[in-house]
Amino acid sequence: MISLNILDYSPIDEGATAAEALKQTTELAQLAERLGYKRFWVAEHHQVESVASSTPEMLMMHLATSTETIRIGSGGVMLPHYSAYKVAENFRMLEALHPGRIDLGIGRSRSYRIVNEALNESKTKRLPYEQQLADLQKYFTDDTDNEHRFQQLKAMPLIDTAPELWLLGTGPGSARLAAEKGMGYAYAHFAKPAQQSVEVINSYRAAFQSSQFLQEPKVIIAVFAVVAETAEKAEELATAFDLWLLFVESDSPPPYYPSVETAKKRGFSVSEQEKVERNRKRMLIGTAEQVKTQMEELADRYDTNEITIIPNISGAANRMNELRLLAKALNLSGK
Repeated sequence: MISLNILDYSPIDEGATAAEALKQTTELAQLAERLGYKRFWVAEHHQVESVASSTPEMLMMHLATSTETIRIGSGGVMLPHYSAYKVAENFRMLEALHPGRIDLGIGRSRSYRIVNEALNESKTKRLPYEQQLADLQKYFTDDTDNEHRFQQLKAMPLIDTAPELWLLGTGPGSARLAAEKGMGYAYAHFAKPAQQSVEVINSYRAAFQSSQFLQEPKVIIAVFAVVAETAEKAEELATAFDLWLLFVESDSPPPYYPSVETAKKRGFSVSEQEKVERNRKRMLIGTAEQVKTQMEELADRYDTNEITIIPNISGAANRMNELRLLAKALNLSGK
């Protein structure tokens, strides 16, 4: 049976505001909990005007307080921008207040050049990513015995539990690191649905070394999903998402998620249509039953029972409807 998760960007719909988008994210998390979804993660995006989720830890604290049982996580914290010690204390605070419900998903995207410069302008040197991951694990285990440049330093508050640690990635490098550090691996199929992706997952499992955090390898596959009552309606929503994805990955990102009406009026050029067709490999589209079948194929291909969907479709009502349709199709054990 597939366990289903959500990764939400807090999309700002055409005609809406960032404040409204964050309120809709809260409502989406509460609905996901009622429907039986396992995890609800939020993203870290900077200088993307159509996305309201810029500081996942802050949003996670609000969401964890607004829910009761669903796991709340980051998808993810871009660790190279930050002090591992500060990240550890942020997530220890979250875990202390909501024990057994917090996931720390870690990534290393540099973002836009100006964002990277602003987040790192006061640093005199950069630590290797591998070192930052090792530092995080030291702080979460209160290890003051092994040699470390901050050997006696502990992350506060001192608690008996730790968040689940997940490494986000799309290739063999991140898979190797997740395996070496004994962390879960969340593969971003929505970013890189490559032919060798199964080999990447297999390499992670083969090289996995158990840790204090995880005894056996765990894999999550994350994918864009567009679901509606009919295939025709799903295609309309997908076309609007096609337009957002086309623009957000260009030099002129949009200030909002375009509506279906805007996408229909605007259309695509021949070259844009070619890119749209390539992008369609990054998403699942159709009715709930059709997408359920696609999910099962994805789960079989990667030998996992945990799928994360990114419901980045236009309209809060459409996003909530997608969650309801999929929960029913997959018989999630909600209330």
